[in-house]
Order: sequence, then structure tokens, then C-alpha cells
Amino acid sequence: MTNDLSIVHLITQAGPIVKLVMLMLVVASIISWTFIFAKYKEFQSAFKVTNTFEKRFWSGIDLNELSRQIGSAHHSRCGMESIFHMGFQEYKRLKEQSGMEPMHVVEGARRAMQAQYTREMDVLDNHLPFLATVGSTSPYVGLFGTVWGIMSSFQALGNMKQATLALVAPGISEALVATAMGLFAAIPAVVAYNRFSNNADRLATRYETFMDDFTTVLQRQAHVSMNEKSSGS
Repeated sequence: MTNDLSIVHLITQAGPIVKLVMLMLVVASIISWTFIFAKYKEFQSAFKVTNTFEKRFWSGIDLNELSRQIGSAHHSRCGMESIFHMGFQEYKRLKEQSGMEPMHVVEGARRAMQAQYTREMDVLDNHLPFLATVGSTSPYVGLFGTVWGIMSSFQALGNMKQATLALVAPGISEALVATAMGLFAAIPAVVAYNRFSNNADRLATRYETFMDDFTTVLQRQAHVSMNEKSSGS
């Protein structure tokens, strides 16, 4: 490739519309990569927290002690920890109220967990729509720049008496760079979106399974507490 057809030269010699398209694609790509690295760390942390918490929860630790540790001001809760903490705190609050049936206590705790589950999933899904948008639209944006560039090149050739490959090649090459940049922005965004969406689904399944299991544990505790109160009275 000659110096006249180098990537930098092609970009600098492109028309204003094609340059604008390229700039949009570069900005979209930079933002996408920023989100990709941030979400990668976020999902790594979410899986680590989930694995660690499940081991502690099923180790036989007292639930009051576990809630106290997680609820500490020095502990940053997230994911399954937050779901457990919100559910157990609501369970204890309702259980202390007089006249509350065990079923209502457990249902209240379940609603608290469901609300926190929704908030946690919103956090995990954050920025994923942007990656999906970049992945689906960037090739078409790049194609628009290519079509516009080729159209401008042929319009310029209309004023010349003789059109040769040497005259057509630079203009077409400039336009094709826009398509290449569109693909460069789209491919990582699509791969990352699919990967992160799969991770979010896996975590959602684990959160839902935990809520079902924890609800069962709370049901047993609620009935035991009711029986103890009945025996004491």
C-alpha cells in the first residue's frame, strides 16, 4: 500500500460527511470499550460475591449472625448478599409484630427479596442496551459513510474527461474505511453484549433459586417460632 492510500491519509482526505461518520464510530467504540471493561469487572465481582456468600449461607452459620456481618457499615453489600439481607431484615421486622401469621411474615420477606432482586438485575443490565445498539447500528452507520463517500467520488469524476482506476481508487478507499470502522465498533459490542447477557441470565437464575430456598428456610423458622410461642403461652 502506498503512502497516498495509508489509513491516516484516507481518513484526513475524506469528505466532511464521511469524517463525521468516522468520528461518531470512534466515539461509539471508545464508549463501548469503556463499558466492556467496567461490566467485565462488575460481573467478575458479582460471581465472586455469589460464590462466597452461598458457601457461608449453607455452612450452617446462624442467620442472625450472617445478617449482622453483611449489614455492617464496613461491609459493602451487593447481589445475593443484598437480597438475603433485605429479606431477612423484613422477616425479623414482621415477626416482631403481634398477630402476624407465619404465612404473611414469609410473604413480606419474599416481596422484600423480590424488590431487591429487581434492583440488582437493573444494575447488571445497565449499559447493555448501549452495547446492543452499537452492535446493531454501527455497520449501517459505516455503510452510510461508504455510500456517501463513493457517491461523492463519482460526482467528482463526472467533471473529468477520462476516469481511470487511479482516480477512482482513493475516493473509494476513503469511503470503505467507514465500513471497516463500523465493523470495528460493532463486533466487540456484539460479542460483549452476548457474553454479558448470558452472565446476567446465569446470575438471575442463581438469585431466583436462592430466593426459593431461603423462602423455604424462613417458612420453617416462622412455624417453629409460632409453635414455641404457643407452647410458652
